[in-house]
Amino acid sequence: MTYAGLDLGGTKCAAILAEVNGEEITFLGRKEVPTQGTWQEVIEPLLGFLKEHKPVACGISCGGPLDSRAGIIINPPNLMSFENVPIVSIVEQALQCPARLQNDADACALAEWRFGAGRGTRNMIFLTFGTGLGAGLILDGRLYTGAKNLAGEVGHIRLAPDGPEGYRKRGSFEGFCSGGGIAQLIEMRSGETYSAKELAQRAGAGDPQALAIWEEIGTQFGRGLAVLVDILNPEAIVAGSIFTRAERFLYEPAMQALREEALPESLVDFRLLPAQLGDQIGDYAAIAIGM
Repeated sequence: MTYAGLDLGGTKCAAILAEVNGEEITFLGRKEVPTQGTWQEVIEPLLGFLKEHKPVACGISCGGPLDSRAGIIINPPNLMSFENVPIVSIVEQALQCPARLQNDADACALAEWRFGAGRGTRNMIFLTFGTGLGAGLILDGRLYTGAKNLAGEVGHIRLAPDGPEGYRKRGSFEGFCSGGGIAQLIEMRSGETYSAKELAQRAGAGDPQALAIWEEIGTQFGRGLAVLVDILNPEAIVAGSIFTRAERFLYEPAMQALREEALPESLVDFRLLPAQLGDQIGDYAAIAIGM
């Protein structure tokens, strides 16, 4: 069966077509447009592309705030013209098929669970670990979003009394484990201004200060993981973006902190895994929502 997806981002938006057979997915086509102008100017060419192929369902991945149950994009900061847009009803009317909406972290969790590192699990957490830190929760074989669609805002957890700021809170999980937070930590520890990417390059060249900063990040990452493991007891936590690129610096300190902080029984058969779907995760995520 042919499924459609819309991946709506601050820089670009894409329409995706794919054929799905169990855990196998074959991408059939893709159209991308810049996120410029009104929401109608962005959406209409994408729907025109999808309409030609008569999909059986369409998934929509978008940054929040949004109301997935009502199918409304509320006011994402990176999608300035998308304010109170009833996107699900618009897509259903245009394509004459069911549509579903999820925030991007939940969508990526579904993608990694169905097609990536989380295949075969019933309880899995996906962590974005990129520009920000959010989680998508797969619990007992289903996506869990909470009473107000706010489940998974783990970046708000405070890990230390002070530290880099993320999610409007100093010393938070997002403060230590996001691109912006890592840049702050670099400046706090070294007095220099550079990115997580450069931190990885310096650590790869053996810079002791860069290695020490990664160890601190990994330790705080492990402490955050311990909270999630003790509360939700997942089989696996899958982390994307920065973790996939800097796993060699983060894995051991994270696991050491996790073993120190979490219940030992919760770590039996537990796995900390890098995301597998790479730069194409947005395409997989949009399709996964519609299934």
